Amino acid sequence: MAQFRSGGFRLFLEVAEHGSFTQAAIRRGTVQSYISRQIGNLEKECGGALFRRTGRGVVLTEFGRHVEQRVRRWLTQSDELIEEIRQTAQEPMGEVGVGIVPSAAHPLMSHVFERLHRLHPRIRLSIREGQGGELEALLDTGSVDLAILFRHVKPKGQDEVQLATANTYLVSAPGVALTASATVEFRRLRGLPLVLPCRPSQLRSVLEETARSKGFQLTAVVEADSLRVQKEIVAANRSLYALMGPFSIEEELRSGRLQAAKIVAPELKRFVSLAMPRHGHVTQAVRIVGNLIAQTVREWNGQISGPRPGPAIVPGGAA
Repeated sequence: MAQFRSGGFRLFLEVAEHGSFTQAAIRRGTVQSYISRQIGNLEKECGGALFRRTGRGVVLTEFGRHVEQRVRRWLTQSDELIEEIRQTAQEPMGEVGVGIVPSAAHPLMSHVFERLHRLHPRIRLSIREGQGGELEALLDTGSVDLAILFRHVKPKGQDEVQLATANTYLVSAPGVALTASATVEFRRLRGLPLVLPCRPSQLRSVLEETARSKGFQLTAVVEADSLRVQKEIVAANRSLYALMGPFSIEEELRSGRLQAAKIVAPELKRFVSLAMPRHGHVTQAVRIVGNLIAQTVREWNGQISGPRPGPAIVPGGAA
């Protein structure tokens, strides 16, 4: 019976309703012999007579009435299924991979997930944390569809959108005199024992290049890629310093575990950007997630760590 689709059963119901092959043929703009042949084929497939011929037309047999009840339920369910499929086709769906640096992951992605789940429940997020070079590789290979990156120059082109701007801060344990003021000049880093990210690192490259332009070299006494490790080491050692952005230290500044002063002369700005795939098709789901990320940061006035209640946490104000 697989070859009989819904059209054959709909014809069967039409004949049953009109009680006549001739009337069904007239309604369909065909001949009575065609209708009779189709019903005959259907009866063979069903394994029994569906209609009994009378002088005025046809009536359903007992078997035909049983088939009619089953067919009506089946066609109703089929129509409902088709309508559901049509509606689903208009609804964005699929998995969207987002690569993000750890310091920007929360609460940004938590907030984006909540909005996405409410507005587009068929879109699933796959969030991967990593550092700059790692995220670039994930984006280039298509392992993620979007990436939130820190740049040292303003992003250009259609592949990247600037989300926010962040200064660089000299970070220490609380009570250290050098970071007690709002700002500290870069030249004061000469000879300071620093906790720096491991090479290769964009931030470290910029820091070392700036130091060379000032005529000295940075003193790295500890190297660590993990921001958490850097912060823990500095918080536990009043003689050590780290160089970080405001988003990664905001919680520690609120709790008083760390202290920070903005680097000036020069200011070392970093630009938070949303990078789109450089190759391949950008799906509707990817565009929706990208727009939600950008919209959320705009609503947070250019902050990726959420709107700040009350006065600024970082001395002198965080960018």
